[in-house]
Amino acid sequence: MSSCIAVTNTIVLAQTPAGDRLLTCNSFALLLGMQLDQQIPMERAFAAPYELARRLNAAGRLSDLNQLSAALIADMSVDDVVEIFRARPALHRFPKAMAQRAHQLSTLVCERYGGQAERLWCEAATGGLLLARLRELPGFGDGKARIFLALLAKQRGVRPPGWQEACVPYGSADSVMSVADITDEATLRQVREHKKAAKQVRDCADR
Repeated sequence: MSSCIAVTNTIVLAQTPAGDRLLTCNSFALLLGMQLDQQIPMERAFAAPYELARRLNAAGRLSDLNQLSAALIADMSVDDVVEIFRARPALHRFPKAMAQRAHQLSTLVCERYGGQAERLWCEAATGGLLLARLRELPGFGDGKARIFLALLAKQRGVRPPGWQEACVPYGSADSVMSVADITDEATLRQVREHKKAAKQVRDCADR
């Protein structure tokens, strides 16, 4: 049973027209962007899949940037992926480690979901099962898995039974806590303000 419905809204997390178009039309790019959203600015992480596709195109490995796929990355050697991530400007603050994770993610998507990232969520019968699948991904801890589940539900129409309970506290309709809630400049600003306030609370608690 599929838990996906047709959606038409544009993802705006890369904050560039080309990067956002890729995230919107390419499920693997969106998944990869979420994996890379760690210890770097959000927009840099979600712009990285487009830049990766551009570099693969320049290297003659990809003819159509929109066709960035798990199979393409999985078929490359880890060293080749690391080299592309490391090319200046590096795609991530930690290019070697994140390139290795990207290769692991690509391999898992190919082995378990036939190279189709959307099968990971479209074939999940419940929110709990989807959360469990996301937790299994390289670089996806519990918090990131919940945030991505909320993103899928709010912006991609992926709403299997129990999805809100599975992604607590990120599933609320009026939440402005994470990338799942960013749809325009106003919500981007609100999410940044929320994260800044949360960091201040943590810093005070550590003193």
